[in-house]
Amino acid sequence: MKKITIALDGFSSTGKSTLAKQIAKELGYVYVDTGAMYRGITYYAMQHQLVSEQYLDKEGLTAQLPQIKLQFKFNPALGFAEMYVNEINVEQAIRTIEVSRLVSKIAEISEVRAKLVEQQQQMGKDKGIVMDGRDIGTIVFPDAELKIFMTASAKTRAQRRFEELVEKGQHVSFEEVLQNVEERDYIDTHRADSPLVKAHDAIEIDNSVMTKQEQFDVVMDLVQQKLNN
Repeated sequence: MKKITIALDGFSSTGKSTLAKQIAKELGYVYVDTGAMYRGITYYAMQHQLVSEQYLDKEGLTAQLPQIKLQFKFNPALGFAEMYVNEINVEQAIRTIEVSRLVSKIAEISEVRAKLVEQQQQMGKDKGIVMDGRDIGTIVFPDAELKIFMTASAKTRAQRRFEELVEKGQHVSFEEVLQNVEERDYIDTHRADSPLVKAHDAIEIDNSVMTKQEQFDVVMDLVQQKLNN
């Protein structure tokens, strides 16, 4: 049976991961959340005092990259794979606003990107994969059969993120989350190495006013077109 590579790129809090999980489950494909990989390295750097809002020890982190082991381990009770850093489950820890504030800073480091892109390309060598991130269609899988670029207004994305964090019991303000979304947008689109851009052959989806089901239906139609070609 024909298998394809599906690349989902876009801005933070556009629901890329939720959509990618849905598609992977529907198709029986492997799902990879590359954002979790960058968050995993960020969490490691925070735990080892290599990064804060005031400083970044780029050389120190680069030197320690070989000893950072990232793994996705499937949790049957949850129905998805969780992120592990050096055999420790950090799935909840990497989803905090503190990690969100610093992840774009870590993702700017070329050595970090090189390490993770190599791992991501290895994961997708046999196709049958859905991967979401910032540079999947441009750098990781430039030959992906289907590329989606997701966007929504900053306020819409901040509201979604705010509700998600509050639901998890985190104490944040909407203004704080909006500022984080806008800062991440700027850093992600202006970094020198692999900035967030829409691939020339990607299909843009603005989901500001779409339901999750509408979005899923649109993308599954695109998937079926590719599979039937």
